[in-house]
Amino acid sequence: MEPLLWIILGVGLLVAEIFTTTLFLLMFGIAALATAGVAAIGAPVAVQVLVFAVVSALSVVAVRPVIRRHRRSALESGETPFGVEAIEGSEALVLEQVDTNHGVVRIDGEIWTARSYDVTQVFQPGERVRVIELKGVTAMVWRDDSSTEATPETKR
Repeated sequence: MEPLLWIILGVGLLVAEIFTTTLFLLMFGIAALATAGVAAIGAPVAVQVLVFAVVSALSVVAVRPVIRRHRRSALESGETPFGVEAIEGSEALVLEQVDTNHGVVRIDGEIWTARSYDVTQVFQPGERVRVIELKGVTAMVWRDDSSTEATPETKR
């Protein structure tokens, strides 16, 4: 009966980890499943509790830092960013007027819907802007002061 209780506890903790994504409950869930194995071979309750405590402590101290290190973003780890991380902070060209309600920009050759990050800013076609963040499929943009001159694409 005790192994079943440890299995239920372990699975419950693993399911709870899905909702928290902190990697903390994961370690205790693994410890509970390891303790279920010890309980299945007939170890006394005191030994089960000791195994749970030791496996929990070791996994939190040894395994969690490794997992967290691999979860760091590319920008934090010094690697080349890709996906959303590559788009945030990049430069965009305004194709249709951008304000707080609507707009269209080109980011690295792709067309994106855009909104002004600052409610007071309105961008006209041909202006260069900086992507501050992505909210779903909408780029939140800001005036890019570093490139105020017209680009070859905007000169007529």
